[in-house]
Amino acid sequence: MARYSYQCPECKTKFEVEHPMSVHPKVTCPTCGHFAERVFDTSGIVFKGSGFYNTDQKGKK
Repeated sequence: MARYSYQCPECKTKFEVEHPMSVHPKVTCPTCGHFAERVFDTSGIVFKGSGFYNTDQKGKK
């Protein structure tokens, strides 16, 4: 189960809904009942340090 962020276009309420990745349900706002839109957030993954890029391994034997 994945957790997705939604926002209501009418009352601007932001909330999260948990559902499987293969399902695309019609989500309604818990405050006003209007259909909500999915919000795409940036990823929380940050790659720091060496070893994450293809060029990090070249020239080392």
